[in-house]
Amino acid sequence: MTAKAMTGGYGAADILHDCTITAAQGEISVIVGPNGAGKSTAMKAVFGMLKLRAGAVRLDGEDITSLSPQDRVARGMALVPQTSNIFPSMSVEENLEMGAFLRRDNIRGTMKQVYDLFPTLREKCHQNAGELSGGQRQQVAVGRALMTQPRLLMLDEPTAGISPIVMDELFDRIIEVARTGISILMVEQNARQALNIADKGYVLVQGRNRYTDTGHALLNNPEVRKSFLGG
Repeated sequence: MTAKAMTGGYGAADILHDCTITAAQGEISVIVGPNGAGKSTAMKAVFGMLKLRAGAVRLDGEDITSLSPQDRVARGMALVPQTSNIFPSMSVEENLEMGAFLRRDNIRGTMKQVYDLFPTLREKCHQNAGELSGGQRQQVAVGRALMTQPRLLMLDEPTAGISPIVMDELFDRIIEVARTGISILMVEQNARQALNIADKGYVLVQGRNRYTDTGHALLNNPEVRKSFLGG
């Protein structure tokens, strides 16, 4: 996925200014930056929830800039929003089935892959998703997105409100998902931990690209460390 020179916002004011984000196949791209930097807005723009005044979004070489979010899902994009990302009154299994609503083929194989990735969900498959811990609910949300068999999986603040131990485990699973060939694009407040697993990192400031490099290089960049990683 390549989102090039995105400029746009809500109403008259632009939030993104000439912002470029890419996520290569099987790689993890992470967007970090201060609050109000336009991180989630960039994610929404890639997903088609924000009208761009300039720039283009391409998926596997196809220009999808004019497509609706629904059409992007059909093309292979999946977004896990930060909030309201599960159906709390439905069981874990029903949540996963909802993820496959566009599919006309047998979904059992994908369901098994999700359960292999998140064994806890297999144990709790008949439990209402709303009864699970925060970390487990996040697993349901990611699992549901994977049921669409996406080529690009987008995660908006996946570790918000979960403990450091659970965060590490979730990041391990995200690495496993990327190894299957799915591109990952992630917005994350826990910048240091996210850049640690990132193939590519983007530091946004006021809707613009301030730094773009490998996750490792950004972690070792003194300017980035001083300004964005707390030294």
